[in-house]
Formats: sequence, C-alpha cells, structure tokens
Amino acid sequence: MSVPTGAETVRFPSAGVECDAWFFPGTASSPFEVDGKRPVVVMAHGFAGTKDSGLAPFALRLADAGLAVLAFDYRGFGLSGGEPRQQISLERQADDYRAAIVAAKRQPGVDPNRIILWGVSQSGGHALTVAADRADIAAVVAVVPLVNGLAAGRVAYSQAGGAAMARSTATAVASSVAQKLGGRPKMMRVVGKPGDQGAALTAPGFLESYLAIAGPSWRNEVDASVGLEIGGFRADKHVDRINAPVLVQIADFDSAAPPHAAAKAAFKARAEVRHYPCDHFGVFEGNDFFEPCVDHEVSFLSRHLTAQTAGVR
Repeated sequence: MSVPTGAETVRFPSAGVECDAWFFPGTASSPFEVDGKRPVVVMAHGFAGTKDSGLAPFALRLADAGLAVLAFDYRGFGLSGGEPRQQISLERQADDYRAAIVAAKRQPGVDPNRIILWGVSQSGGHALTVAADRADIAAVVAVVPLVNGLAAGRVAYSQAGGAAMARSTATAVASSVAQKLGGRPKMMRVVGKPGDQGAALTAPGFLESYLAIAGPSWRNEVDASVGLEIGGFRADKHVDRINAPVLVQIADFDSAAPPHAAAKAAFKARAEVRHYPCDHFGVFEGNDFFEPCVDHEVSFLSRHLTAQTAGVR
C-alpha cells in the first residue's frame, strides 16, 4: 500500500502490539511553530475504519497549514497488528489513542505539550474521551462525532425496526459467547444497503459513501459482539473536564451519529460548533462539505494555536 505524499510510515506499540501510522511533518515553515516546535494532530478513523479510508485528505490539509499529523490504525484493523482482527473494543481503542500520543511526541519537530486530538464519527467520541483531564492537549476536533451509544441505538431502531435490532443483539451475544468458549467470532458487514439485516450501517446511501472512501486495507466486516459495547458508549460524560479549546462539527441530517447528542456534548464542553446540512459522510473529500469542514478546522486551530496565541488559553 502506498504512503501518501509527504508522509512516512511509523510503527508504535500499544499494549505490546505494533500499530501502523503515517506521520506528516508538515510544511517547512509554520505559523504554529514556537521555538522550532509545532503542534501535532493525532487522528484515527471511526467505526471499523482504517486510515487509508478518507483520512489522508484531512491530514494533508492540516499538514499544509503547518501542523504535524500522525494518523494511525487501531489494533486489529488496517495495517496494525493484533488479534482478533476486526474486533472493536472501545476501551482498547481509547488506549490506542493514548499510545499514539506517546508516539507522536517522539517525532521530530513536534511540541510534546501541544497535542491536537482529531476524530471522526466513533473516533470523534474517543478524542473527546481521551482529552479529559490531560494537560498536554492543546485542542480537540470532533468531526460528526458519535458521543452517546444509546442515542445512536434509538436512531438505529427507527431505521431498522425492533425485529432487526433483536436479531443483531442475539448475534452479538452469540459472538461473545462463542469467543469465550474458544470459538470463532460471528462477523457482520460494516455497511450494507437499506434492509440488509447482516450489516451494522444501513441508512440510504451509506454503502455507496463508505465504498467511495474505502482504502485497500479496509474490510467490510466487523465482529458482531460490538453491539454489546456501543450501548454503553458515553463520550459525553466527561467533556466538561477538557482543558483545551474544542471544535465539534455536526452533520445536521446525520443518520449514524445523532446530531442532537453531539450538540448536547458540545454545549457541555463549551465547544465551538459548526453545522453542515448533510448526512454522516458529507464531510469527506469528494462531497460538498469537505472543503468547509476542513477550512473551519484550520481556522479554529489557527485562532487558538498559532505562534501569536500559543501561550494564551
């Protein structure tokens, strides 16, 4: 798999497993530099996503603005190591973010005290979670973030119906039990067409949108046991303990990450909020709202973290 122009491959450990990342050092000169050091953006993808599936355009634009960027794959996904494959553990993924922060701080030209956490969809929730109570976080960018699993479940119920939700729960339980007994997990598709009872994401247009950004390491399958975790996901619990500027970017017609839940979390975090009249994937490159989305990110970070304001909070 080719590495994006301007990036290099970095490997770092998370709980003894090697994770794969791309490091973008950014432009030669940067308005963000203080004493020769610049902030670094740490980013990962959302639900069962991989870094080669739509993250590079965001990373490249942030690097072009003068920031360093580290984009990584979670354990068990993409080019990272780890078994079992394609299994989402929300706790492990948050720990992978923490390990990625350690790795980012070791890269040349990086200011270890100015870390920017960036996440999209489910990883937007992780970014908000990991940022709480840390003194080294300079800013957080949460793009169409999933912050409340119960709220997402209610949206899924309205789309798929009770019978489909019951089947998904039964499959999740069966997968978990099978693995505890030494068996193989039960897999489901990450995304499918509306009415596909074997897929997690089935809103109209989602299959086409996900396939449009999917990279060569992405696989359209995930351990079904994730259904037992999502309901308890509450990235909005501790956002009031983030001691850094926060930008929350909300897709007003989001069929995956409920916009009202993101708005509530943003209010609690005292965040700057930007709204886009699109669905979940409308902020990715190739869609109408990628340019406004990334422009708002650069503007937000410039206002808070350029050399003139780096010492002001």
